[in-house]
Amino acid sequence: MILGLLLAMTAGALVSVQNIFNSKVNERTGSWATTTLVLGMGFLASLAFGVAFEGKAMFRLEGMQTWFYFSGIIGVGVVTCLVKGIRMLGPTYAIAIALTAQLLIALVWDSLGLFGVEQVPFTLKQLIGVLVIIGGVIVFKLGGAERSSTASSTISTTPHVDKS
Repeated sequence: MILGLLLAMTAGALVSVQNIFNSKVNERTGSWATTTLVLGMGFLASLAFGVAFEGKAMFRLEGMQTWFYFSGIIGVGVVTCLVKGIRMLGPTYAIAIALTAQLLIALVWDSLGLFGVEQVPFTLKQLIGVLVIIGGVIVFKLGGAERSSTASSTISTTPHVDKS
């Protein structure tokens, strides 16, 4: 259990750092070049590590549903949408929204048992948990907006004194 928690926390940290790096790459290139670079390097790294640790076994894919082969295409959407979202909203807000959406979809998937996921009963606790997270994202965003508008109104109403 503890190892699972540590791995999940590490994944969350790595996703956040990767998204910021992706955003910085996107400042110099376009979204498609960024996506190609990110997923291309990921492919090469995965291939190298896979061959090193699993050998030929990594190429045995029998018994898998056909649509699961297309998950890399979903990755294109993930990288492209997050890069553009970070550019428009900033890293913290965009990642908070992405993670909230990820949690909502995972809750729906678990509750409905879609795509072979073990069905988990939907509970009021789960709903409250997701609503608290959504509330946190809203408070985070509104809290930042209030501070910005207060700071800008203070600056604009302060009289300018010319000391020359």
